[in-house]
Amino acid sequence: MPCIAPEGNRRPGLTTRARVRTASPILDGMALTRDDVLHIARLARIALSDDEVERFRAQLSGILDHFAALAAVDTDGVEPTAHPLPLANVMREDVIEPSLPRDDVLANAPLTEDGYIRVRAVLE
Repeated sequence: MPCIAPEGNRRPGLTTRARVRTASPILDGMALTRDDVLHIARLARIALSDDEVERFRAQLSGILDHFAALAAVDTDGVEPTAHPLPLANVMREDVIEPSLPRDDVLANAPLTEDGYIRVRAVLE
């Protein structure tokens, strides 16, 4: 199956079905059939033409090939990580600080009611 990635995004050795099949027994034989695509379409509640079924079968099979290529990568000795770079919390400390006086806020509001700012209904 040809790679569906644009020409500039293809990686040599990772896009051919033969390479993936020999490198990854985990996802071997994962090409989708017409029935698989129709089943997925039924689950998604979408109708597909015959041309669309074939086009999506090819595209989804290509996506599975990419997963097979990832599964074929040797990750022995690679420590699992959630993020490749160290992160620091950039939020400030939660400290109570003085705010605007309530009377000033209510005086500037277009509508008030019982000491609160009244807003017009958004939903009917």
